[in-house]
Amino acid sequence: MSFPTHRPRRLRQSAAMRRLVAEVRIHPADLILPVFVREGAAEPIPLQSMPGVVQHTQDSLRSAAAEAAELGLGGIMLFGVPETRDAIGSASLDPAGVLNAGIRAVKQEVGDSLVVMSDLCLDEFTDHGHCGVLTADGVVDNDATLEIYGRMGVAQAEAGADMVGPSGMMDGQVAVIRQALDDAGHQDTAILAYAAKYSSAFYGPFREAVDSQLTGDRKTYQMDPANRREAMLEVSLDLDEGADLVMVKPAMSYLDILRDVAEVSDVPVSAYQISGEYAMIEAAAANGWINRDQAIIESVLSIRRAGADSVLTYWASELARWIKEGRL
Repeated sequence: MSFPTHRPRRLRQSAAMRRLVAEVRIHPADLILPVFVREGAAEPIPLQSMPGVVQHTQDSLRSAAAEAAELGLGGIMLFGVPETRDAIGSASLDPAGVLNAGIRAVKQEVGDSLVVMSDLCLDEFTDHGHCGVLTADGVVDNDATLEIYGRMGVAQAEAGADMVGPSGMMDGQVAVIRQALDDAGHQDTAILAYAAKYSSAFYGPFREAVDSQLTGDRKTYQMDPANRREAMLEVSLDLDEGADLVMVKPAMSYLDILRDVAEVSDVPVSAYQISGEYAMIEAAAANGWINRDQAIIESVLSIRRAGADSVLTYWASELARWIKEGRL
């Protein structure tokens, strides 16, 4: 007795057929490029733990942004690496500081052809590496930190940021930043809330990228990897406070969280394919253990399939070039 070919298999018989029926696609506009700009750098500085990623100079940052705009990326997210740090992250507020100067340079370079985003957190700017100011007992002071976050948001908006990304997981951060922006006349500056950000082992390479001064961990304010329902509470709070987009971070090990958020959010949902995810694929590919290009594509497709409307990935420009070349 013969059996007819199972229907789904008929739709897998050629690349053209598979492309026709693909349920999820990657488009350059879905991708956001995270970049690092280092104060005082004379030339781009390669990161050992993230092959292919650099700490930019102001000039190379402009070039990366111009390429991102030319490739049709959705956005670029800036992180600053200052030369000097202090206990309260004062450099984050300096209009001429590395991050605000970088925002201004990128905005001048790309105008409205690319959404210019900026990380809004103190961890890059403090001499202790925490995301907020500390009490005398060494505990993060949530409310004192919020006051600085509000001022940071205004400084970044005045530098030209289209969207700010509060990533510190402080209680009430979205509401405080929204109020500060509105009071300063920046009602059109959007907020991408790092709503469900987990205390993850996969942030290691990022700490090299921003020259983090952290000792210890951030478990008291970032989420416990064991918790799923808690993420929905965090997201709902940020939505109530006025977040324009919400983010799940990291992506790879938290696709269940991403799916949960995508099913209930009434605003666009982002996910961050973080440094450790990047480093693992690059390292395995360098050893010949996996097909690099296919692993990159599959990993980003999985994030989109789980429900992300946009993906922050260090491969954003490379993926966009592949799409432009017809390879994807």
